[in-house]
Amino acid sequence: MTGEEKARRYYSIGEVARLLDLEPHVLRFWEKEFRRLIKPLRVSGRRLYRPEQVEMFRRIKRLLYEEGYTISGAKKKLAERDTREEVLKEVRDGLREILSLLEKE
Repeated sequence: MTGEEKARRYYSIGEVARLLDLEPHVLRFWEKEFRRLIKPLRVSGRRLYRPEQVEMFRRIKRLLYEEGYTISGAKKKLAERDTREEVLKEVRDGLREILSLLEKE
């Protein structure tokens, strides 16, 4: 996550959708499928996501779109991803992705 992303406490579903280049309905679907991992704060009917939830959406997107996992496979992968190396690799990959996006702007 960028410094600006870390400074924010909450993001609306539209903001998360723009950050991840996804449609809001995809995020709502993933929220239902990964209920144990993503529980947004709801204020006046609006979903608000913490930075770590945005990062979880990023991980889900990577597993489904880049690594070719199914929803079921991604759930299993996220449940078993407790090793230090996997976490560090995902952080590095995420930082590289952010850097490449920033370089394009």
